[in-house]
Amino acid sequence: MKQNLISGIALSLLGVVEHVGLAIITVATVIAGTGEVQIMIEAGRVALADLLLLFLYLEILAMVGLYYQSGKLPVRFPIYIAIVALARYLVLDMKNLEEWRLLGVAAAILLLSLAVLAIRYGHTRFPYGDGE
Repeated sequence: MKQNLISGIALSLLGVVEHVGLAIITVATVIAGTGEVQIMIEAGRVALADLLLLFLYLEILAMVGLYYQSGKLPVRFPIYIAIVALARYLVLDMKNLEEWRLLGVAAAILLLSLAVLAIRYGHTRFPYGDGE
């Protein structure tokens, strides 16, 4: 009986911490996105790196929204975010990158893309049951 009470309190506390953390992530992402738009307006131009950064912010917001909607966090979203972050890194530093580093980042993007394909294939070939 006492163990169930402690477990219930612990789960409730973890739920509160989780929601506070998601709220902080959401607010910080909106602030960062707003700041980036303000920088673009002040500069009077939009670069590809700026758009990729805004896309990263939108992916983070979509990930938080999906978590609130379904209660689950698909592993594909962080992989998408990593792919876009690596692409942004390539766009920003392409002129300064050594050949091996450029190939390494491209290989990382390829591996992450293959991971997404494998996950998608696994979900369609071996779908979860109702309780999973």
